[in-house]
Amino acid sequence: MPMPGLFLPLQSFAAFRSAQTLVLDVPGGAPITLATGEIGRQANGAIWATCGETVLYATACCAPVPTGDGSFVPFTVNYAERFSAAGRTSGGYIKRDGRPKDAEVLTSRLVDRPLRPMFAKGWSNDTQVLEWVLSYDGLNEPEPIAITAAAAALLISDIPLKKAIAGVRVGMAPDGSFIVNPTTEAMKTSRLDLMVAGTKDAILMIEGFCDFLSEETMIEALRVGSQAIASLCSQMEAWAAKVGKPKRTDSVVTVPDALVERLKGLVAEQLKKAYRTSLSKEVRSSAVGEAQARAQAVLAAESEAPAYTPLQISMALKAVESEVMRSLVLEEQLRADGRGVRDIRPITSRCSLLPRTHGSSLFTRGETQAVCVATLGSASDALRQESIRRGDDEEHDRFYLQYHFPPSSVGETGRTGAPGRRELGHGELAQRALAPIVPPEEAFPYTIRVESTITESNGSSSMASVCGGCLAMMDAGVPLARPVAGIAMGLILEAGRHVVLSDILGSEDALGDMDFKVAGDYDAITAFQMDIKVEGITLDIMASALQQAKEGRRHILGEMAKASPGPRGELSPYAPRLLRMQIDPSKKGAVIGAGGKVIKQLLEASGASAIDIDDDGKVNVVAPSLKAAEMAAEFVGMLAADPEPGTIFRAKPVAGLAAFGCFVELCPGRQGLVHVSEMGEGPLGDPAAAVKVGDKVDVMVLSADGGKLSLSIKAVAKADAGEAVAMPKRVFANSSSDGGRGGGRGRGGGGRGGGDRMRRP
Repeated sequence: MPMPGLFLPLQSFAAFRSAQTLVLDVPGGAPITLATGEIGRQANGAIWATCGETVLYATACCAPVPTGDGSFVPFTVNYAERFSAAGRTSGGYIKRDGRPKDAEVLTSRLVDRPLRPMFAKGWSNDTQVLEWVLSYDGLNEPEPIAITAAAAALLISDIPLKKAIAGVRVGMAPDGSFIVNPTTEAMKTSRLDLMVAGTKDAILMIEGFCDFLSEETMIEALRVGSQAIASLCSQMEAWAAKVGKPKRTDSVVTVPDALVERLKGLVAEQLKKAYRTSLSKEVRSSAVGEAQARAQAVLAAESEAPAYTPLQISMALKAVESEVMRSLVLEEQLRADGRGVRDIRPITSRCSLLPRTHGSSLFTRGETQAVCVATLGSASDALRQESIRRGDDEEHDRFYLQYHFPPSSVGETGRTGAPGRRELGHGELAQRALAPIVPPEEAFPYTIRVESTITESNGSSSMASVCGGCLAMMDAGVPLARPVAGIAMGLILEAGRHVVLSDILGSEDALGDMDFKVAGDYDAITAFQMDIKVEGITLDIMASALQQAKEGRRHILGEMAKASPGPRGELSPYAPRLLRMQIDPSKKGAVIGAGGKVIKQLLEASGASAIDIDDDGKVNVVAPSLKAAEMAAEFVGMLAADPEPGTIFRAKPVAGLAAFGCFVELCPGRQGLVHVSEMGEGPLGDPAAAVKVGDKVDVMVLSADGGKLSLSIKAVAKADAGEAVAMPKRVFANSSSDGGRGGGRGRGGGGRGGGDRMRRP
């Protein structure tokens, strides 16, 4: 007999398991269903989110006691896409889903950014949101669902999130209208990919990439996105009032107003002096540190003062420093380094910094500096990552930017190695900013890799990577459509007053209200990213920031044009040469050979480094020199198509002897027979009397019968003497392939379509 009280009555148990469900009406998009109460009941908050047949499970948990020091919210988001969600298994050797892929890390950042500023100030309990995509229908993308589900899990939990937050994606239809949460099919023709997140009252985060759209178009897209978000948040808050838990306040650290006022009296003037006169980041940081140390010493010496914790003192000092910096900007239009609010820091740039790279540049803006390197490669050098989005073939696979931020760039020590979340996010932003100017594969088929190493940092190193990356590609000889630059904008917002700052410093990012990065050319935008720490920023303020960013962007482009030395303007002499040609797909096996034997011989004989062949017969030949590439392309052409009768080949080696003639190798893997009667004038009994294996002879093609080549040595002698040469009556010529080759530089077509590749041994 079970002991009384161990089990709930059947009716209560059913009620306990019953899910509380909300069907979110997404304006202009597919509905999203949020359910809680059945799955993940031990988490502080758990959400089962469904859109179409895409299903995402999100949980929110926190430590029972404070674990952080209060200087930041100890908050982590981990997002993962299970391959089983799309009915797939990882193609790697280890089948278990393991280390997060770059795309998953980027989505984790996308979820984190709008949520972090909306926790109660002083919340210091370790907090974690976990999300898994458990089903993916190929139509409804998980990113906007992930933001909304994570926010919903926090909202219904006891974790002190201030307000409901939702996220939407905004795309653009071919007619120019905007689509909320477009399907993957709709996104294929969209010139805009915009993620927006916020509350019912304000936008908190935007991240967007577009094909040279105007500032006015972007503001209208933001308007559509913010209206949809406001509707979703209203629905979520009404639902959370019914199913949510009471919020915790016991772990929220508060700062007494009296402490802030006391510290103002102690250090405000000293901080103002530091911000007015210390134009260098190093000197200013030292002066601020001295002021803070003095304040802490004074408080420690006051025996009758209230017992403030070190955390409260630290938070109060930061509040005083923020107020000093902000008041100088609002009241005097004075910034920490002495600039006006629209001024850009001094810019210098130069190309060909490194002697043996394909392209390189050094871009310096104030105390932010990036060394960028561009490397050109073949199709097999493209960046490929496994994803639940089977068949995904994004443009940046053949163009990618990798960003490195060593601790030495800010004068610190720290970990190095695999890129962190910040590095991946900054690299993705710079990459997407430059992607629209990369020439299409048909015009420049090279794979393009850009590396940006930050050697100094004091504000917006990602935008420095855009500028430096653009110059490095130009230096490598990439025919870019137009130059692109990037700038970071800031904002100080107080009691109805606001000032937009151009080219912000690190301190203006940390103590200000907005970090708004905008990249584009002289007239239009390619990428932008914005994080906002306060509510109250209107679309009019954003429009003002975008126009001011355009002014700054134009100035930076003008300074980039002064690069000394400038980009070389032609393909780097160290870049590989790439020739393209088309063969009959049925001849692919003849070019590759059994076990790759023939293609290995081609590479060895020509000096080419790679030959890529896809299933459609597109061939890319990559070689360190144009001569080697042309030789390899000629060999491929001979293997894939029969030469025309009358074609003469000079100095080809005798590969073998027989009683009836000799075999001459026209190229690796392709030989022809010179019958004894065609080896010279007059009767010849023994072919060995005329040639030996290894001799170089000139031969003419007489016929190609079923692919078997009949050659002649004596016909060449007659032709060289000016005599007419009679061709045999029976001639077979395979004309199913043009055998031609293009002289264009670029990446080949041996991409995702199952192409074969062989490198030189």
